[in-house]
Amino acid sequence: MESTVGRLADEERTDPATEAFVAHRNLLFTVAYEMLGSAADAEDVLQETWLRWAGVDLAAVRDRRAYLVRITTRQALTRLRTLGRRRESYVGSWLPAPLLTTPDVAEDVELAESVSMAMLLVLETLAPVERAVFVLREVFDLGYDEIAEAVDKSRAAVRQIAHRARAHVAARRPRGPVSPAETRDVLDAFRRATETGDLQGLLDLLAPDVVLLGDGGGVKQAVLRPVSGADKVARLLTAGLGRVPGAVSLGPAQVNGHPALVLRLDGELDTVLAVRIDDGLITGLYAVRNPEKLSYMQQETALRR
Repeated sequence: MESTVGRLADEERTDPATEAFVAHRNLLFTVAYEMLGSAADAEDVLQETWLRWAGVDLAAVRDRRAYLVRITTRQALTRLRTLGRRRESYVGSWLPAPLLTTPDVAEDVELAESVSMAMLLVLETLAPVERAVFVLREVFDLGYDEIAEAVDKSRAAVRQIAHRARAHVAARRPRGPVSPAETRDVLDAFRRATETGDLQGLLDLLAPDVVLLGDGGGVKQAVLRPVSGADKVARLLTAGLGRVPGAVSLGPAQVNGHPALVLRLDGELDTVLAVRIDDGLITGLYAVRNPEKLSYMQQETALRR
């Protein structure tokens, strides 16, 4: 999704500040997105980062990449605290905004895992500073001194926060890596079962404790509370698709570095469905219908570490 900042690449690159910003833009977007789970808010953070960066005396900057990451992290932290208050009054479940990602994102296994819908939901359970420290350390491999400057904490405090956040995430993240091929196979079987109303076929794919989350943002109809249990989820899916008016199609897409499904209604994008798979079964279903969150499904987004 192009913005004022994104168009800087088309301008003359005689300005060193512009050159440095453009060179690291995809990295900065990825930092902001992993901290916020919102592409639109990540873009706003980049705008704010640029405004501050444009006023910096570059002669005093030793490492431009580190300096830009520091500005981005601080702006994202400020916004994250504001978003936390907004999400308390959000209608129904809040889910991260899905991204149609470039193929190279899936090739970087660690990056793909870090931006998966399942992992972003785990990161939502961290406090803002914990999330920043975890992302900068575990995803971008920044040193403790760099992170300390970014979050305005001592090095010792950052090490403690990183240890606590790592343990917190480890207890909640998907239990093991799942290959894209395995995910595609599960999604193909899921699509066939839902399209044919095959209840048993769905039950065979769902873990007993599967959870379905829907995000309509109060604009589109979606389940307002998590739906738990294979039988409830399977019956809701088979009954729900059967009641949808118009021509419905389910097709594959590369979302947040992983295979996912896109539901189109009369040819128009209606829902993005991402999954979490543990031990070969679907343990999480994440259905995003909020139109404001689907705008980044129109063109591919490049992410970088």
